[in-house]
Amino acid sequence: MVLTNTVSLKSIYLDFKAITKAGLAISVVFSSIAGFVLGIDHFEVSTCWILLKLAIGGYCMVGASNAYNQVIEKDLDALMDRTKNRPVASGRMQPRVAVVVATLLTILGLALLYSINPKSAMFGAISIFLYTSIYTPLKTMTSLSVFVGAFPGAIPFMLGWVAATGEFGIEAGTLFLIQFFWQFPHFWAIGWFLYEDYEKAGFFMLPTGKKDNGTALQIILYTIWLIIASLLPMFGYTGSLFLTPVAAVLVFLLGLWMLFYAVKVYQLRTTKSARTLMLVSVSYITLLQLIYIVDKFLR
Repeated sequence: MVLTNTVSLKSIYLDFKAITKAGLAISVVFSSIAGFVLGIDHFEVSTCWILLKLAIGGYCMVGASNAYNQVIEKDLDALMDRTKNRPVASGRMQPRVAVVVATLLTILGLALLYSINPKSAMFGAISIFLYTSIYTPLKTMTSLSVFVGAFPGAIPFMLGWVAATGEFGIEAGTLFLIQFFWQFPHFWAIGWFLYEDYEKAGFFMLPTGKKDNGTALQIILYTIWLIIASLLPMFGYTGSLFLTPVAAVLVFLLGLWMLFYAVKVYQLRTTKSARTLMLVSVSYITLLQLIYIVDKFLR
């Protein structure tokens, strides 16, 4: 009996991780924390408490979005190799249970973010609405779904700043812009190397609908826009969000590194090159945020 209960608790834990997409959720929370650290003036005991509420609240909001998404797409998830073992798609979790989990996460997440400030809760709510009500249905209709999905995907970095300052200004807007442009090469790379799997469910993830030069060229163009957006703080027009020349050079070199692999996708048009770009893009956004943070505290 003890063994059975242990296995049961473990399976519940694993299904919770799967339905909230824990790996993705944690990476999103990291972006929020990075934005928060950039927005604060100094650390206090109360700052750590707010940061904890942001981390838990952020995880709840992302987890809720993913849970709702898996309920809506359960039949489509069952068609794809990478998603057929998800809790709802595989039948391990009833859709109504997943909806309850998602709703509880939404309530808890909004409550925690609201306790920080109302603007944080507002942006968290907007993120869930856009992801579940607009982005998710559009995935089977048009490749513009990636454009719509880029909005909720770009909120976390900005959300951290809003949580720290209670304000949405040029600084938060710049952080939003950086992560907004990052979404395109990142998700088009995923759409490229998972093209056949997405095709089974009828998802339109590539801008031209195909793995062709047109899509590869757009990956390059949006990577260039990403580099430009990432360098905006060096020019002194983004309020208190600022990059020193040394940090700007590092950010620029980081951008060239990602651009190199974007060009590789254009040249090779292979699954391997797209997968490599995806991994590089994840490293890019993480390293970029770390450079911004270190630069703030060293200057």
